Amino acid sequence: MQCTVFRVAMTTAMALLLASPLAQAEPEASSIGGRMFFDLTSQHESSNDGSHGKASDLGLDVKRFYVDIGHQFDPTWKVQLTTDFNWSSSDGETRLFVKKAYLEGKFSKVAVLRIGSADMPWISFVDKAQGFRYIEKSLVDQARFGNSADWGLHLSGKLGESGSIEYAAAMVNGAGYKDPGRSNSVDFEGRLAYSATDHLVLAVGAYSGRRGKDLDASPAIHTARRVNAMAAWISDRSRFGFEYFKSDNWNEINKPAGDRAKGWSIWASQSVGKQFTLTTRYDRSEPSHQRDPRRAASYAHLGVEYRLRKGLDLALVWKQGTTRSTARSNGTDYTREGRGNEIGLWGQVAF
Repeated sequence: MQCTVFRVAMTTAMALLLASPLAQAEPEASSIGGRMFFDLTSQHESSNDGSHGKASDLGLDVKRFYVDIGHQFDPTWKVQLTTDFNWSSSDGETRLFVKKAYLEGKFSKVAVLRIGSADMPWISFVDKAQGFRYIEKSLVDQARFGNSADWGLHLSGKLGESGSIEYAAAMVNGAGYKDPGRSNSVDFEGRLAYSATDHLVLAVGAYSGRRGKDLDASPAIHTARRVNAMAAWISDRSRFGFEYFKSDNWNEINKPAGDRAKGWSIWASQSVGKQFTLTTRYDRSEPSHQRDPRRAASYAHLGVEYRLRKGLDLALVWKQGTTRSTARSNGTDYTREGRGNEIGLWGQVAF
């Protein structure tokens, strides 16, 4: 099945390349930009069995610093490179790596082809709908049941005269943008979104593959699958939305026993005046229905954003995360519960 999908996608991509007319010669143009996510916060963590102690800390994190470099050859073709730098006070190490690197062919609004590492169909779509990626990753990304970018072929476009139907599909290696290695199969992710009105957006998505883990030395036993749904109301001043996912065998590709997971998220934001926006969100996930039915996690935040100027946003936010899992002591199982609170200043700079 996956080989058939691969051949169809490759044939479609090559047909688009051969059918596209040569663009008229125009001056080439290069661009550079970027985005920085940072925070200055105080954290406190505790657990009911003392396994985490009662840890508290205060520090500065530069969670992300993306640098975007692009070159437009003509109206059809361009190349894009996005590097990512991050530093965490928890380990004191800096990292620099490539997140996106692709050749893009924009043949029409119906067909935009990207070859290389590019945004995956689901996570980046939800991040844009929520509008507060610099405060926290969206549900699937935060719960680690998906990749935000990956290496492969990416095709997207808008259908209909009004463009109210939008699709995105990706055929990728499956291990994420940090690992461009190959395996014995490719993965597929797709999304279909419908703008029912100027503000109401409905979307569904699906993923199927072996996440780059189908190797000769360790053959895949299971196929990871995930389904997604989102409904959101988005206007210039308000955002309300709901996201849901369900997955099978996401972390059990090479393990004999399978597993299931699911989760949901609800969020809202409302502008107050010209510079302030209130934001709140709550997530709930159950990452191991079969292996550890007690295991669950939740996340919540409440904050107010202040737009200092175009390209510079600051937010005063309170976050809380909880975890629950099965632990064993002296031959007896018990429920381990952990809680973390964080309060402080989050910010983003875009240029």
